[in-house]
Amino acid sequence: MPSEWITRQDGKLVLQGEWTLNHYQELKKASTSYAKNHADETVSLTDIQRLDTAGAVLVIGIIGVEKAKQVPDWAKDLPKEQQALLVRIAEAMDAPLDVSRHNTHRITDALASVGEQMMGLWSQQRQLLAFIGLVLATFAQTLLRPRHWRFTATVAHIQQTGLNAVPIVALLTFMVGAVVAFLGATVLADFGATVYTIDLVAFSFLREFGVLLAAILLAGRTASAFTAQLGAMKSNEEIDALQAQGLDPIELLVLPRVMALLVSLPLLAFIGMLSGLLGGALVAVLSLDISFHQFMTTLQKDVSVVHFLVGLSKAPVFAFVIAVIGCLEGFKVSGSAQSVGAHTTSSVVQSIFMVILIDALAALFFMEMGW
Repeated sequence: MPSEWITRQDGKLVLQGEWTLNHYQELKKASTSYAKNHADETVSLTDIQRLDTAGAVLVIGIIGVEKAKQVPDWAKDLPKEQQALLVRIAEAMDAPLDVSRHNTHRITDALASVGEQMMGLWSQQRQLLAFIGLVLATFAQTLLRPRHWRFTATVAHIQQTGLNAVPIVALLTFMVGAVVAFLGATVLADFGATVYTIDLVAFSFLREFGVLLAAILLAGRTASAFTAQLGAMKSNEEIDALQAQGLDPIELLVLPRVMALLVSLPLLAFIGMLSGLLGGALVAVLSLDISFHQFMTTLQKDVSVVHFLVGLSKAPVFAFVIAVIGCLEGFKVSGSAQSVGAHTTSSVVQSIFMVILIDALAALFFMEMGW
């Protein structure tokens, strides 16, 4: 009955009882006939025993939004908490629901999107530099404490990243060496200089292709594996457990992976160089009427060991960058399976991009130095 909650006494409307969610249906029926019809009438809220947000909405429906905003002025006997609740809900009800849409232009949206991506790239590179500094600082501290060296983990990662990758690296570089020899012979045959195909294959693989192909394969094979492994540990809160036990995740998880790649990639690059030369030699023997002895003699006479050292010197840099990016993206996983996949993809893309970028800068440097 409406009289249970709302009554008239001495010419004013008196609200009483518990205006809470438990009695919402009864309160709504009782206040239906009074809603928005008594905003100018004197209303007493003193007899309200309890009030929550559901009841406050119904009270405001009776007294009106403007009057509810002024509750502290005319209902001073009402508890401060209930006054504040009525005022806050009245302000929320008075706020416009329709948000005007900001009109934008396609060019403006495109520029904004480019700006967001550039800011994201800048933030990403800052995080990478900070993580590199953290890894180097941890390595310097660990170097002086042999008890903290993780030999077992390092050897296990060398097997996973290096030994298990030998077949795919050797096969890929062998086929690319054969392709380079075919292309070189096709072009040089017009000039009667087919014999220089040997120099083409040797220079390309000793300086560039051997280490570059091995690094790209490791970027796709190993960086993604590092990200997935550390991302799964992050999702399962294993990294938090290590920190709670007083263990350093950088020392325990990152340094063994970095050291393993620093060992594996130079060896894989060397294998890639030999496989590429072997592929070129096979094409020379079978298609160019160049004997294997002539191939090796020309290789020793025309190709200096400097080219081999130049190519091999880039391997540790590539290895460090690939390992750091893979580990960093693993630590950035937020906890869901979708995040693991997104950061695994990001680690592969970043690693390949950085390897090619560093290789291009190194090529310019070595060219200017005359090496």
